[in-house]
Amino acid sequence: MKRLLGEEAVDGLAHNLRLAYPAFDAGAFRAAALEGLEPLGIMDRGVHLARAMRKYLPANYASAIAILLDSLTPPMARTDELGLAVFFYLPHVSFVAQYGLDPVGNGGEDPFEVSMRAQYELTRRFSAEFCIRPFLIREPQRTLERLLQWTDDPDPHVRRLCSEGTRPRLPWAMRLPAFDADPTPVLPLLEKLKNDPELYVRRSVANHLGDIAKRHPERVFELCRRWLADADNELRWLIRHALRHPAKKLVPAAVQLRAAACKV
Repeated sequence: MKRLLGEEAVDGLAHNLRLAYPAFDAGAFRAAALEGLEPLGIMDRGVHLARAMRKYLPANYASAIAILLDSLTPPMARTDELGLAVFFYLPHVSFVAQYGLDPVGNGGEDPFEVSMRAQYELTRRFSAEFCIRPFLIREPQRTLERLLQWTDDPDPHVRRLCSEGTRPRLPWAMRLPAFDADPTPVLPLLEKLKNDPELYVRRSVANHLGDIAKRHPERVFELCRRWLADADNELRWLIRHALRHPAKKLVPAAVQLRAAACKV
């Protein structure tokens, strides 16, 4: 996968940034981006390229973000068969994750709103599930409040972020220890999204519950029992998907709930 962020991607980044910011030193950026890139894995490449962009974009974070957003291609129109090409924007989300909470790099001003706008736009083209996590750790209340608002957004990519970005054990991403220890703060998001019209979003809710069940199985079983009381076919599928791992281990409550969710 690391080849997704190889020389061709670096050239694409340089081209797009130069279009959005004519003063951008594309040659110097390219040299810095390629130096030391080869041995890195995909996630580390995102961080490495973000650092190279930081070096050649304006020092003020808000100004740099404005250029990054101007360089974006149109939002994704579909939620299926997205492929891996969207990883082109991993350096952009890495940029927000690394620099988006530091007032010093933003002229002393709180960069939270700038970062939220950036993550909103980036998740419509890739996913902000990786860069939202430092905000959930350092600014949990403000970030959760914003995500709760976004559960009503018309864009399914934005709604999915509200579940996927708050998963305590999201693959490839930093853990969220506070939510792993106590999932209570994120449950209102899952409640809002459990009947989402998009399978893309509902699958994320199911996977999120699967994460929670690894440490708090009884909490998830209780929630699924309540949801099952008036569940339609889509929500029944979500419950079955959420409980698949404990059911494979023959945990009685999970087996019983999955069987009940199969009944019409």
